[in-house]
Amino acid sequence: MIFAFKIGFLEVRWIDILDILLVSVLLYQVYKLLKGSVAVRVLIGFLVLYLVYLVVRAAQMELLAGILGQFMGVGVLAAIIIFSQEIRKFLLILGKTTFRENGILQSVMIWKRRVEKETFNVTPIIEAIKGLSTTNTGALMVFSKSSELKFYVDSGDLIDAFISKRLLISIFNKYSPLHDGAVIIHQGKVRAARCILPVSERDLPAQFGMRHRAALGMSEATDSLTLIVSEETGQMSVARNGQMDSNLSIPEIRKRINAYLQEAERTENAETTSEQESDEAA
Repeated sequence: MIFAFKIGFLEVRWIDILDILLVSVLLYQVYKLLKGSVAVRVLIGFLVLYLVYLVVRAAQMELLAGILGQFMGVGVLAAIIIFSQEIRKFLLILGKTTFRENGILQSVMIWKRRVEKETFNVTPIIEAIKGLSTTNTGALMVFSKSSELKFYVDSGDLIDAFISKRLLISIFNKYSPLHDGAVIIHQGKVRAARCILPVSERDLPAQFGMRHRAALGMSEATDSLTLIVSEETGQMSVARNGQMDSNLSIPEIRKRINAYLQEAERTENAETTSEQESDEAA
């Protein structure tokens, strides 16, 4: 076997380097699929537990290694059950992957690309919810800063259109076939409408309906901001990080959305700076 190089007593082969690269691509695809959902935390928990199991086994702690080994054996089946929808989604994406469009090669080289930032104008959203609130038209909008929420986007009807007041009002018109469900907004575009959101199991006041419960469930499962316009009262509410603030005014809604988007911009700038420093150090 041809060796690439040695690190002390460790002999690294070319096949080992290829193995590491393939595993890296696989983990990146899984992370991209789960990004923005609560499933990422569950996956990290499994990985940490597996690393502890490897350390315990290497230290020859037989009793603890045996207990963790039994758990890991059952844990594989538990992971399949917990991530059943994500695994199905991953296999569907893998089945339609090509090298020309959204392919593996593009995923490997994605670190070389720089996504062009688009200006996010909040005014059309504010004007739309003002009109929806006045006419007591129910609405549910999800703003995502770090993830396309592809799992939830695929549950609805793809739109991929720039935000406008007329578009949002027409979607949530009670005679529109798209009004029942949520609109997902990412990077200044309406990605999809009629999307299905996870429902919170927490006890809510009687004045909150299914829109509020879905908004709260989405804020618990993802790092998103969800805006609700009540169909009964026309009141506007915002859900974030499992907390809901209701009966907000138009200026307060604008402030919440802008604060969320500015937080996303600061995060992106910090990540870009970190990448540039890493490149300069290399």
